[in-house]
Amino acid sequence: MTSALLRSLTLGVIASVVAVSATTSATAPAAAQAHQFVVGYSQSNNAEPYRAQLNIQLQEFMKKYPDLKLLPITDAKQDNSLQVSQVQSFIAQHVDVLIVSPTEPAPLTAPVEQACAKHIPVIIMDRTVNTNCYTSFIGGDNVKIGQLAGEAAAKMLPNGGNVVELRGLTSNAAQQDRDKGFRAGIASNPKIKIIADRDCKWLKEPATVAMQQWLAQYPKIDLVYGQNDPMALGAYLAASGAGRAKAMKFIGIDGLAIPDGGIRAVQLGELAATFIYPTGAKSAADYAENIVHHRPVEHHLTLDTTEVTPANAAALYKQYDFSKIASH
Repeated sequence: MTSALLRSLTLGVIASVVAVSATTSATAPAAAQAHQFVVGYSQSNNAEPYRAQLNIQLQEFMKKYPDLKLLPITDAKQDNSLQVSQVQSFIAQHVDVLIVSPTEPAPLTAPVEQACAKHIPVIIMDRTVNTNCYTSFIGGDNVKIGQLAGEAAAKMLPNGGNVVELRGLTSNAAQQDRDKGFRAGIASNPKIKIIADRDCKWLKEPATVAMQQWLAQYPKIDLVYGQNDPMALGAYLAASGAGRAKAMKFIGIDGLAIPDGGIRAVQLGELAATFIYPTGAKSAADYAENIVHHRPVEHHLTLDTTEVTPANAAALYKQYDFSKIASH
């Protein structure tokens, strides 16, 4: 082999190595940028308008962060066993962040602890579990909101009156807190009596049936407290059908800015008041992004509330109308 040929081959090899190195260094940052962190979300019940809206908002806010990949949101349909299975499936997939809206605290405690044991960060939304091992809890103060609802009821019934209460699920922490708060709120007026209460699973249809039965049983009902807007509106529907809606007040909780939500119902005069219970979707997306990048988050983030009245309903609807936010 001549020296000229040897030099030519050597230069060719060097050029190839340089080219490969250049290609590798150019693509490495792109590959790093392409990495996505996987987020799994177990929702307790998509049939509730509040939770359906939470899902929509979370999906939208997650789009702000290209490095987050939100898996299809699972629907437990208020079935604890199904939700436990769904959470365990996310754990088996080794998601980078697990978000859970528990149907009930006790059944979901063990799966959350399993996730913690595998060092999977957990964000608990809205409803608690019986452990503190999660990374963050995001939700409203249900005792406070219930108490504000009770205080509003006391103002609406200065001379006392008969109240019926539509509950979510007795074993659910949110239900217990909203009941506790409401009773504290009306305590200032001993003439206000809760004459009946019933679990309606946070849904409009069971609340309509319960109210129809109460209308037949009680000739005088002055106020209906629904622990969420769909139940309060179900009661309104029954009372309206019986021609008795104008003789009573209806109070709800959630305050969604959607066509069939609580804020619009206040505008229409169907509800006397409701209280905004923020979905927390934006906070959840922001926290997931912070967590995967090892940035600090609050262990307990309490979201504020606002009373919706006929005087401020239009402004609050405009403020919380997510359809306009999502379009920008």
